[in-house]
Amino acid sequence: MSLSTPFSRRLYLRIWLAVVAGIAVLTLTVGWAWRMAEEQKAQTNQPFVPPSREMALRDPSGQLLLRGMATRQPAEPGEGVEFRIESDTGQTFTLQMAPRQQRGEWAGGRPGGGGPNQGWAAFWTRPPFGFLWLLGIVSLAVAVGVYPIIRRLTQRLEALQRSVQKFGEGDLSVRVPEQGQDEVADLARQFNAAAERVETLVKSHKSLLANASHELRSPLTRIRMGLELMGGQQPSPAFRAEILRNIAELDQLVDEILLASRLDAREADVGTVELVDLIGLAAEECARVDADLDVSASPDSLEVRGVAKLLRRAIRNLLENARRYSQGEITVTVHRRHGRAEVHVSDHGPGVPPSQRERIFEPFYRLPGASERAGGVGLGLSLVRSIAGRHQGTVHCQDRPDGEHGACFVLTLPLAPAAVTTSTAPH
Repeated sequence: MSLSTPFSRRLYLRIWLAVVAGIAVLTLTVGWAWRMAEEQKAQTNQPFVPPSREMALRDPSGQLLLRGMATRQPAEPGEGVEFRIESDTGQTFTLQMAPRQQRGEWAGGRPGGGGPNQGWAAFWTRPPFGFLWLLGIVSLAVAVGVYPIIRRLTQRLEALQRSVQKFGEGDLSVRVPEQGQDEVADLARQFNAAAERVETLVKSHKSLLANASHELRSPLTRIRMGLELMGGQQPSPAFRAEILRNIAELDQLVDEILLASRLDAREADVGTVELVDLIGLAAEECARVDADLDVSASPDSLEVRGVAKLLRRAIRNLLENARRYSQGEITVTVHRRHGRAEVHVSDHGPGVPPSQRERIFEPFYRLPGASERAGGVGLGLSLVRSIAGRHQGTVHCQDRPDGEHGACFVLTLPLAPAAVTTSTAPH
């Protein structure tokens, strides 16, 4: 991992570094300017004693008039220059020079003054005003440098804000562009995932409602037509049995729709989680539909943590689905594999084409030609997948392991921790 990765993934680090760097540059510049101003002030106020230099004074013909050592005397700024000369003969002379006109000094139109504009420029560039100008320039540079970073952040946040607003107004298809690897990009990805989940749930509920309305209408229509045909007469035993079958189908449909809705709502209470003996549960359900149970691969009990009534419903739905389409015996195999419990329900039915093995777990989906079979409303396998998901398990359809004609549904559930620690090597 490169050193730049933490900074590219942490937006607050980039903003912090930008601000710190700006403050550091500003501080260093201020310190440097302050030091320069103090040194200039110190040089101006401190008395300066220049070294002595030898000088010689000659007339136009080159004859030496005076030789000695000249020393410049300290003087205040703006005063003239004064030299003290000690000749070889011991005499002391004083040479005074009038102050010269400084260039750039605000002197109006005086000779050598440079005009009012140059005077004002010199005034504003001398300390402390020159220091203030420098500070202002550095502050402007810091502001210009930080602005693109802040603006890019605000633009991405504004895009996220607009998307959330549209999503709240009902446009469930809206998504946020995922750019970068920092917190804003992670927030955009989480929003997109949540929006995808909400849109899927809403579509699922709409589909569930539409299909439920259609499925509920069929038994209700048959019951109404039967009552109309009776015309107030006493129903025959066959007609009474048909009415009861339609009522049972209607009751089963309502029960499965309610269970599917509760399983979709993660916060709904669907029962108490406890240790469940999967072999005992499978044995009870096999006895109910006269199916064969094979536990030779796992002679010990297999315990899983879950809601007993939901696990029973999952196994029952698999068995009822096999009984509905099977043309022979049904075999249930329960065994342990790689720390998980597997329930195999094998039948001798027409089988499921590979292209349909995922779609059959969709709510209200049935294989072509199977919609008119007695019993079943297309929610059984969908409930099995929902129940498996609630228990961190899976369910899928495959060919029979022995190669015979038919289908095999495999329900996989995690074993309870105690069962995992005491288990032997996987079979």
